[in-house]
Amino acid sequence: MDPDLTQKTVSFNSARFLVSASRLDECPPDIGAEVAFAGRSNAGKSSALNAITVNGKLARTSKTPGRTRLINFFSLNREQCRLVDLPGYGYAKVSRDMKDDWQQHLGHYLNDRRCLRGLVLVMDIRHPLTDFDQMMVEWCEHNNLPLMILATKADKLKFGQAKTAMLGIARKLSEFQCVEHLIMFSATSKRGVDECREALTDWLEAE
Repeated sequence: MDPDLTQKTVSFNSARFLVSASRLDECPPDIGAEVAFAGRSNAGKSSALNAITVNGKLARTSKTPGRTRLINFFSLNREQCRLVDLPGYGYAKVSRDMKDDWQQHLGHYLNDRRCLRGLVLVMDIRHPLTDFDQMMVEWCEHNNLPLMILATKADKLKFGQAKTAMLGIARKLSEFQCVEHLIMFSATSKRGVDECREALTDWLEAE
């Protein structure tokens, strides 16, 4: 029997820290399937990852946004399947040289990583589509990389306000073919967690 057909279904609860890398040559071997998470430092990326994996300590949440300057890899129960936490961007108080160096290595990962199946862009529903977000959407479009957008902190708005914000985001992104999923998300209330997991599974288990 084809071993691929006997692969376990991805279980996000199985996520375990694998390795941190500051450069592409420190990353795990470029085989299998990965999905990377990106977002501004205060967008709730770590909280989203922790909610998806039901592990409050998987990705460190920090009161000092932007402290994660490494690319962090997490293994899953399915062989050679990984989630990747990319460095937060925007609020880190680091030198210009360090920031440039950091962005360069991030660029290498995004451009050269062959096993990357999709990107999850985490943005605060109250402050969506910042310059950084826009840049990431355009990068995915240019590189034909599937994109999932998690509009986080939805619990901070009344449902009607959140719905209006989602319609606004959808309207602004309507021209981009790369956007496969736009999900209203809250790590606190768990809104959108199941929908996100389903989409991640499709990407990671695809041929």
